[in-house]
Amino acid sequence: MNAHLSIGELAARSGLAPSALRYYEELGLIHAERTPGGRRVFARQTLRRVAFVRAAQRVGLSLDEARAAMADLPVDRSPSAAEWRPVATTWQSRIDQQIADLQRLRDHLTGCIGCGCLSLGKCALYNPHDTQGAEGPGARRLLPRRTQPS
Repeated sequence: MNAHLSIGELAARSGLAPSALRYYEELGLIHAERTPGGRRVFARQTLRRVAFVRAAQRVGLSLDEARAAMADLPVDRSPSAAEWRPVATTWQSRIDQQIADLQRLRDHLTGCIGCGCLSLGKCALYNPHDTQGAEGPGARRLLPRRTQPS
């Protein structure tokens, strides 16, 4: 079994486009070696790092946050259980918060849609004169404000 994968092989195995893999490399999320001919080759364990990044994105972490989480994990091998535990613990807290946020969102939407009147006095979506627009994009009233992890 070959210890290295070409970018095309890594793309096929990971489900990501080669351009995304090059971007991950540019961000320092994955690392390539160069053959004498200048081709990128990736160590087989890079598949785990790509899977890690994709899992991080699924729980809502940005690529910068994924990179910070990976900073303490080994580059040349898969992490041990002890090395993985602090990352997993952080993610569990993040997932628990997302579940709570989604339940609050569900409860607000059910009440709003269920009433049928869209009462402006009670509606969590009502935003006259776009007063919430100054706070940035996205829903501002349905979900509580969360601070970004440091």
